[in-house]
Amino acid sequence: MNDTPQANPDLREVVMAARDVAKSYGNVHALKGVNFDIHRGQVTTLFGENGAGKSTLMKILSGVIQPTRGQIILDGAPISFASSSHAQALGVSIIHQELSLAPNMNVRDNIFMGREIRTPTGIDYAEEERQTRLLMEELEEDIDPLTPVEELRLGQQQIVEIARALSVNSRILIMDEPTSALSASEVEVLFKVIRDLTARGVSIVYISHHLEEALTITHHAVVLRDGTMTAYAPRDQIDLEWIVRNMVGENFDLGSPPTGYDFGAPALSIKDLTVMDEGGAGYAVVDGMSLDIQQGEIVCIYGLMGAGRTEMMETVAGRLRQAGGTIHLHGQEVSHLSLAQRIEAGLCLVPEDRQRDGLVQTMSVGQNLSLASIRQFTRGLFTSRKDEGLLITDTIRDVTVKTDGGDAAIGSLSGGNQQKVVIGKMLATHPTVIMLDEPSRGIDIGAKAEVFRLLAERARSGLAVLYSTSEVSECLSIAHRIIVMHKGRISAVFGPDATKEQIMAASGESVAA
Repeated sequence: MNDTPQANPDLREVVMAARDVAKSYGNVHALKGVNFDIHRGQVTTLFGENGAGKSTLMKILSGVIQPTRGQIILDGAPISFASSSHAQALGVSIIHQELSLAPNMNVRDNIFMGREIRTPTGIDYAEEERQTRLLMEELEEDIDPLTPVEELRLGQQQIVEIARALSVNSRILIMDEPTSALSASEVEVLFKVIRDLTARGVSIVYISHHLEEALTITHHAVVLRDGTMTAYAPRDQIDLEWIVRNMVGENFDLGSPPTGYDFGAPALSIKDLTVMDEGGAGYAVVDGMSLDIQQGEIVCIYGLMGAGRTEMMETVAGRLRQAGGTIHLHGQEVSHLSLAQRIEAGLCLVPEDRQRDGLVQTMSVGQNLSLASIRQFTRGLFTSRKDEGLLITDTIRDVTVKTDGGDAAIGSLSGGNQQKVVIGKMLATHPTVIMLDEPSRGIDIGAKAEVFRLLAERARSGLAVLYSTSEVSECLSIAHRIIVMHKGRISAVFGPDATKEQIMAASGESVAA
């Protein structure tokens, strides 16, 4: 295998390239002279840990930001994109990791926002709706073009983001974590679309933390580490071990269930919990579910999109209303308590959508970290800045957030480090029960291992942990018990010695041979 970065693997195939591209934010060097090629009609996959510079490079290639140094070459000639609109006009589009949709607008208007189809009499909404329906058919998603985006689940919103990029007919399409919120079936459809696009000569740049998934569609792989390109190779020369070794320097797993201690009394008891569909369809998304979690126990909930995992967690946390059943925290009924009161009682949730529900974008890293714990250092009308500063410093250290400090803008962090801030914010409230809905979404393999290590350590201290995932490998990491949900009910319970095939079969997912 060739681990040496190659700036010019085959110039005849290169439609776009970065040459010695660097980007600095003050004293922070996000990119340090990167060379990167995009091949015509092929998928180039970019791997790297959070903070390695992947998203920064993609934003430069798509005109979102300007490089501090270096050149962008398009069709053999240097180009300087004035904006993302300029890049899009030249055929370069990007699907961002964090959704950039307008939630109060419908699907059709989001897809054509800023480039409406106009006639002499105004906007041709009928034609926009027709094209939107065709895009949804291509993506095999039954979404009405007139549905407000805020009414869609996260995976469907991701489909709308992808549809918007496809509608531009780009010749270079950059996909930054496009499958992070998609179900297995939706991923299959997206990969079919990618293969169709490359067959038509469209070039794809693909960023993903799902390593095995990315290997199924890539033609070339590039690894970034600390703002520098550390490896390049064609598909036939790479495997999982090559990717991990070049990303983090070693091959390691996500841990194992912590041992050497006894579980305590039941910390969270859910009995006959029922949650009805918010859309008023009249069916139960969680249907009479019962579950006990003991102090020090780590329980994983696995299920496909629509299994009811998120609705169950959000109801237990106090974000959704339950239609039936009871919720007890250390023997005390908490169903009548508000979300804030449940956090104060020791029950907290790390939500799936960190941008919408977990972070305040106008606040700093430190302000986000201390937000849920403000009562700890507030006396009457006064806040102790010293106590708040200590909490922020300790939490940044404990959850290993890569940041310049508590005063840094939350938007300056990578997606994985933003996720650590959300987890750290809830751990700072000193919970006795923590629930995490897809905690590894948008997090690289190294950051996943850090998060799971942190949860395992807290479990040893008596913290009850409940996390959900749609990745089978994450079930078989630190969980003492694996609960499989299917259509709102528990379909199976396994120990840590379960197989991937057993878990997938219990979820209703077809198991490939």
